[in-house]
Amino acid sequence: MIVQKFWSAFMAQINKIANIFWEADPIAQMQYEYDRAVEQLKEGRLGLEQYRGLVERVTRQVNDNRSHAAQLEAQTKAYLKAGDRATAAKFALELQKAREQGTANQQQLEMHETAYGNNLKKIQHANEKLIELRDKIQKYDAELKMSAAEAEIAKLAESFDLNLTTDFGQIEAVIQEKIDQNRGKVRVAMDLSSQGIAEIDAEERMQAVLAEEALTNFEVELGLKSPETTRSAPATKDLGPAATDKAVEKQTN
Repeated sequence: MIVQKFWSAFMAQINKIANIFWEADPIAQMQYEYDRAVEQLKEGRLGLEQYRGLVERVTRQVNDNRSHAAQLEAQTKAYLKAGDRATAAKFALELQKAREQGTANQQQLEMHETAYGNNLKKIQHANEKLIELRDKIQKYDAELKMSAAEAEIAKLAESFDLNLTTDFGQIEAVIQEKIDQNRGKVRVAMDLSSQGIAEIDAEERMQAVLAEEALTNFEVELGLKSPETTRSAPATKDLGPAATDKAVEKQTN
């Protein structure tokens, strides 16, 4: 009883391991069964070919018996016509034996032909089933690969749910923060670069006024203009506060 229990437990574990390998790659298992069936079919076809050789041999024997019986029948008739009954009787006995042998061979031929036809039909049916099994294996293989791909795509789509609870979401937040920092640096640089622009513009306007005054003074020296017409001209320029103070100071000097 104890040995039987141990044996049952051992066989149960072996069956468990076998089921693991069986379920690990069912397509490979089906392919193995298909290949084994193909080998069996090849062996069956080889046996059928050998059996057909037997049928052909029996067929040849039947044909030979028919030819021999026809020859004996002709010889028996010839000796009867010649009046040689003793020789005719001898050939008649041989003819009887040949006909009996021919009948037996014909029965064997019919039996072998029937058996050959049945085996041929079985092999043809098995071949059709193998073709169906091959197509089914290809179909299942394609469906398994497609379903596995769909499952991977589904997991990938779930991974790309970009929120802060996922790694992708955290990475995206870090990248966005760096983008904001870079944009902040650019804005600060732009703001800093705009400092002093007003002073530079005022300085350029003042230089333009001074140049105009110098040109006017030169025209007065040449007698092209009178001092009375040029005295009030600088007052019309918009120099800004700093530039105006500098121009007035220069005129007083």
